[in-house]
Amino acid sequence: MKFVIQKVSRASVTVEEKVIGKIGRGFLVLIGVSEDDTKEIADKLVKKLLGLRIFEDAQGKTNLSLRDVDGSLLLVSQFTLYADCKKGNRPSFTKAGNPTLANELYEYIIEKCSLEFPVETGAFGADMKVELLNDGPFTIIFDSAELL
Repeated sequence: MKFVIQKVSRASVTVEEKVIGKIGRGFLVLIGVSEDDTKEIADKLVKKLLGLRIFEDAQGKTNLSLRDVDGSLLLVSQFTLYADCKKGNRPSFTKAGNPTLANELYEYIIEKCSLEFPVETGAFGADMKVELLNDGPFTIIFDSAELL
């Protein structure tokens, strides 16, 4: 499982010219699921995500969490995080989880995060337009293959 976490001042997702998800200060999280991922892996990454301290405190140090700044989450499924570009110029996506598994885990992550924070989402499998104002810029990548 991969999370690309971007600290944002604002972010939104548009599908068919309609904004379906929008947040102010918080994290835009692009979520990639592989065939080997499980709810247990999702639990570990969600716990790490919700405790991540990358907002600045009064001294300018990245010491504050999403909770400390009353932040929100915009969660967007993105199978292309598992692109394999080793051969040729056209990526292969065979390492991405099948859509049924990926959607199940994406919905599970949304449910878990919603227990603690305001959550907005993209639309699984849709052609989405994602806009963001990256604050910093500050982008962190969680890869379960490296973190767990």
